[in-house]
Amino acid sequence: MNPAAPPVLERYRPAVERALLRVVPAPGGPLQRVHDAMAYSLEAGGKRLRPTLCLATCEAVGGAPEQGESAAAALELIHTYSLIHDDLPCMDDDDLRRGRATNHRVFGEALAVLAGDALLTRAFEVLAEDTRLPAEIRVEMVTALARAAGSLGMVGGQALDLAAEETAVELSGLREIHSRKTGALFGASCRLGALAGRGPADAVTDLAAFGERIGLAFQIVDDLLDETASAEVLGKAAGKDRDRGKATYPSLLGMEESRRHLDQVFEDAQRMLVRFGSRAEPLAELARFVVERSS
Repeated sequence: MNPAAPPVLERYRPAVERALLRVVPAPGGPLQRVHDAMAYSLEAGGKRLRPTLCLATCEAVGGAPEQGESAAAALELIHTYSLIHDDLPCMDDDDLRRGRATNHRVFGEALAVLAGDALLTRAFEVLAEDTRLPAEIRVEMVTALARAAGSLGMVGGQALDLAAEETAVELSGLREIHSRKTGALFGASCRLGALAGRGPADAVTDLAAFGERIGLAFQIVDDLLDETASAEVLGKAAGKDRDRGKATYPSLLGMEESRRHLDQVFEDAQRMLVRFGSRAEPLAELARFVVERSS
């Protein structure tokens, strides 16, 4: 199945793009080149899934979308930095991202590293500067995002993923890699949205857990697509995980069992939304898109 972008992505996209436009450094001046490198990857499109999860979660707890716009922008800045660094020769060594040349192929490796560093640090600046939210909420959001992006989250997951190329990994180890590498930032997307919407503590916890499971589902689908989709469809090289001998769900479980595992993760995530009723329908729609996508 190849669903078109669901209405929920299009509904929130203007707010996401507006928020991103506000945080991109102004053109001109002696730093133009590094700012161009930042903008090149940030403006390359993509699903904007993480910031959309943030805004939809903000509404699910009764907040207005604009309350979550700074958090949404910060999440996309973090995600974009991670893609630039993932594509570097010392990491995944990719030449294609979102259908065009990767950042380091256009700007060189050194500037790509600096652009990623600048996007990462800009994310925390954006969150800290949003005086529409109380200081204690901003501190909690900065802490949550730092934990999700750092060695206990996305960075740690990437480190485990690199190590897994040299050693055998069991299913529990693979799930930990995916939960950190991808699930942590998805969980943070929902946590930050719930915090921005001033949701109660138990709702913040439940929605963050929903996001973590959707992140795990996203990575399982990525593993499946690496086996079945073309580079033209994916917008990046296909089959690289298999060629590098990386642990994936299909390599450990096979295609059919991987799909059954995906269904179970999806069902777990859906159950976490029941208490939120119709306000969580955008989140349910995003979850369906994650498991049904073909790119």
